[in-house]
Amino acid sequence: MTLQKYKWLTLLTCIGMFVVLIAGVLVTNTESQAGCGTDWPLCNGKFIPAYTLESMVEYSHRMVSGAVGLLVGASFLATVLWKPVKRKEPIWYASGSLFFTFLQAALGAMAVVWQQSKAVLALHFGISMFAFTCTWLLYAWAAKAASEPDGRQTAAKSGGSRPVPSSVFWFSLVTLIYCYGVVYLGAYIRHTGSGGACAGWPLCNGEAIPTMGGRAVDIAFAHRLAALLLLVVAAALVYFVRKRTESGSDAARTSNWALLLVCLQILSGGLLVATLGNHNVYVFTGLLHTVIISALFSVLCQLTLRTRNFFDT
Repeated sequence: MTLQKYKWLTLLTCIGMFVVLIAGVLVTNTESQAGCGTDWPLCNGKFIPAYTLESMVEYSHRMVSGAVGLLVGASFLATVLWKPVKRKEPIWYASGSLFFTFLQAALGAMAVVWQQSKAVLALHFGISMFAFTCTWLLYAWAAKAASEPDGRQTAAKSGGSRPVPSSVFWFSLVTLIYCYGVVYLGAYIRHTGSGGACAGWPLCNGEAIPTMGGRAVDIAFAHRLAALLLLVVAAALVYFVRKRTESGSDAARTSNWALLLVCLQILSGGLLVATLGNHNVYVFTGLLHTVIISALFSVLCQLTLRTRNFFDT
């Protein structure tokens, strides 16, 4: 296998995992979780289920997940056994993608066979996002390695010619952890159906601070406040990175992308609220919301890893 072939394998795996992520959101948005009853891996006791929208959406998700699982396994084996470049970085990414892929499959199976709480179901999306991020980071590494004239990567200098202060790493890590919290809260809203509790956008039920006390309103409003705070944190991160690294550094560019994606995510949240009454459109605005937050989380992961220089050896 050449580096170019390895790059295409990791790209195909990354695309496949992205499709799995989207398919999972589609299952939730179309309320197809029970489309195959409590049977797994069969669907209502059949290998080829009877045609209903719910059963086809759920079963398609399972089939795609199984096929992508094979790709993840192939990428892992190629990374561990082939090793054209003696570095730990791709092994960590490949191992992470394999681990989180199996974990999300196990959680998915348990959610079908045994009834799970909404809080546990919300974890499924977060784990899927970790699996996608690992495949994306693996492809990014492979693409860079394949572009090197001698097939070897030089150590990345996230801050330019001078070392990146550890404070940049810690700020990036805190932002990443907080972002995951916001993502989890959003997934919890999706599973509890609390999205419509705050009518209108950016106000909630026409008020800057809505009347609290209703559980659904509390959850929906908390998510909006968390998203607003994420915007503030992302803007502060950009300022912090610019002050402590060289102009035009990898860290500065990556933090700029993170801020842009946070802005797009907030706007897509407004679009999500605006289309709540139109289920056919809401399915697609929900997918857009998922695409942006997945990209944001991946970018923050990359920033955190690069500013710490975990993989210099």
